[in-house]
Amino acid sequence: MKNSKSILKLVVLAMMIALGVVISPILRVEGMCPMAHLINIVCSVLLGPWYSLLCATLIGIIRMLTMGIPPIALTGAVFGAFLSGVFYRISKGKIICAVLGEIIGTGIVGALASYPVMTLFWGKEGLSWLFYVPSFICGTLIGGSIAYVFLRKLAGNGTLVKMQQSLGSLSYHDKSSILADSVTIAALGAILWVVIKIATSVFKLTAPVWNVLANLAPIVTVAVGLTYYLIKKEKHTDEKTA
Repeated sequence: MKNSKSILKLVVLAMMIALGVVISPILRVEGMCPMAHLINIVCSVLLGPWYSLLCATLIGIIRMLTMGIPPIALTGAVFGAFLSGVFYRISKGKIICAVLGEIIGTGIVGALASYPVMTLFWGKEGLSWLFYVPSFICGTLIGGSIAYVFLRKLAGNGTLVKMQQSLGSLSYHDKSSILADSVTIAALGAILWVVIKIATSVFKLTAPVWNVLANLAPIVTVAVGLTYYLIKKEKHTDEKTA
């Protein structure tokens, strides 16, 4: 039984690596690869920090060898992948903590590590220690939002726990809450941003209105999420005092 779960873990790991390589070019610019962060977080939650680290490392190496991506394919992925899994375990299965680990690991640690690597080993000039921080954080926020909505949906219907148990991974019951639902609503803005950006690229939509819609989407969903939280919280407080 244990061997079968180990084999299943390796199969899922291979699938995650393949998927990561295939979808990584979506919305990618140097210093920002949102889909890589999506894979990191999902892998961390399903398989754990060490498998996630291995997944990010192999994806980075494959991308460097086949796509000519610079070493930030590694520095911009491995730290976030590992910390995402660690934060998820430490928090006893809080999905938002897995996302936070990815943001800190990639957006701060990985961004800072990229400066000496790109300068010394890639010969890139004109960089500073904080050069990659804005783009790395932006990428993690987009990819992390998509991962959060996806994993919250799986957690909400019990599928996530079943998947973790079938893989022999540590499983947690991250129950839905007012805060979790509010964050999910807010995170939908990042997904809408991605959808609009892909649509404008595929269908060659050049009208300025599309950029306006893309930029408004996160603002509107954050406002809706905050409003939802305040209304639900007030209603919950009234029910407790009634």
